[in-house]
Amino acid sequence: MRPLVRTWRQLRRVNPFGGDCLPGRVPLLQPGSGRPTLPFPHPWNYAEPIRILESYFWEADRETGGARHNRYLDCPGFAPVLVTRDPAVIRAILTATGDRDGQFDRDTLPSTGIARATGKDTLLFANGPFWRRQRKVAASPFGKTALFREDLFHEFGETFRRTVRQRLAALQQHLDSTRQTSLTLPIEPEIKALMLEMLVNCFFGAQVEYARLRDVHVPALERVIDHIVRDTVTNRLGLSPTFLGRFSRRFRQTRDDFQAFDELTDLVLQARRSGAGLWSCFRSDAPDETLRSNVKVFLAGALEATTSYAAWAISHLARNPEAQERVYGEVGPIDTYLPEKLEAATSLNQVLDETLRLTPSLYFLPRRATAETPLEMADGRTMVIPRGTHILLDIWHANRHEDHWGVAATGHPATEFAPDRWRFLAEQNRSSKEMLHFGFGHGARVCPGKHLGQLEVGLAVGAFVKLFRFRAVNADNAVKAGVSTKPLDGGLITIELRAPVPSTWDTAAPMPQPTATD
Repeated sequence: MRPLVRTWRQLRRVNPFGGDCLPGRVPLLQPGSGRPTLPFPHPWNYAEPIRILESYFWEADRETGGARHNRYLDCPGFAPVLVTRDPAVIRAILTATGDRDGQFDRDTLPSTGIARATGKDTLLFANGPFWRRQRKVAASPFGKTALFREDLFHEFGETFRRTVRQRLAALQQHLDSTRQTSLTLPIEPEIKALMLEMLVNCFFGAQVEYARLRDVHVPALERVIDHIVRDTVTNRLGLSPTFLGRFSRRFRQTRDDFQAFDELTDLVLQARRSGAGLWSCFRSDAPDETLRSNVKVFLAGALEATTSYAAWAISHLARNPEAQERVYGEVGPIDTYLPEKLEAATSLNQVLDETLRLTPSLYFLPRRATAETPLEMADGRTMVIPRGTHILLDIWHANRHEDHWGVAATGHPATEFAPDRWRFLAEQNRSSKEMLHFGFGHGARVCPGKHLGQLEVGLAVGAFVKLFRFRAVNADNAVKAGVSTKPLDGGLITIELRAPVPSTWDTAAPMPQPTATD
């Protein structure tokens, strides 16, 4: 559609979409409505992206037809924005995503901060044929066959076991010295350090001490990720942290954090020379500098996603003692965490599926229409999406709406954490291919780290339940969102050992300081 024609239609408020599943229009300004925020990110609301998505569906439950779950913003002079919480539309768009002419591609607008932090030549940011080449190269090391090799899985397990032994011994020492039987702490920082160790030392084959990962690289990466979110909205000129560091203490800290990020990336790339870890599966003669941006994306992205996944699972179980004990009944007898044993742990896998449904790390997926695109859903509905439309696939709200995941469809309310939902669906012969929660995306651009995430989180959550009995400190399980979603309270829980730690275990790793609630 020519720009002048489109602008004229926008001024007249003509719906730019076609088909029989028409999205409803969202006003840019709606004073007095009680809407949570404006329907676009700006410097005062960028830290609350879920509220921005909610603003599109304000009072939408009063609607019928396509407008109930599909909404659009259309401002003169700009391409339309479509936000959908309709699983059928989400699935159709993800299935029609690719590098061929007329297919949907990833919208890079929400990723500008990531591109400035890591480079534009990455699997995450790239589009079209360049993305396809990147995806093909990354397929081998991230595949299930490579990750679940017995020797590599053994390495994951041993690294995990060694770190857990150290942390458990330090915990026992702390409990003995304070004469307490429990400790209250936010679990997210502990998970993050463990996940980074498995990623750096097992997956990439580097040799970085756990203490340095925990005390230097994890805090630096946390601040880099916070910077990425802020930078996307507030740094329209694309100024570098090095330049901004001349004028601000905060940006000097950011500059130092990026240096720590580069140092960790260097250590990972050095491991490539010996073919350590999954580098042996990496079939490319590209020089290290060509891979540098993708390594940085994997370090930051995999750390964020797996930490979110595991922290949410533990946070949910801390509020559901019955589910926690069912998982313990499965993992308690397990001594060796082999892939087949994790896959056979039905209750654990139901907890993990329910975690990804209710609290997905990837809470929205951005797409862009490269051409005017007719879309047909599996149920026969149709939608024609104009060329250039920015699309936000709102996974978070799709998975929480009663129409899609409620009592009628799954036997349980959509907004409740209910692992039994998956048993109900199995009894109804509803397959996982039919009931998609999009926890790792779907289609051609499904998350390449899916199997790595499942491996790491299965190990972490299974072992945590085996070793600890735990409960949440706060009744509510509120969310904070940035690059991924996390429990707002950091996963604040009170833990107690299910059995004493043997006195021979290493006590080299210090315990975190107890919180004020101890």
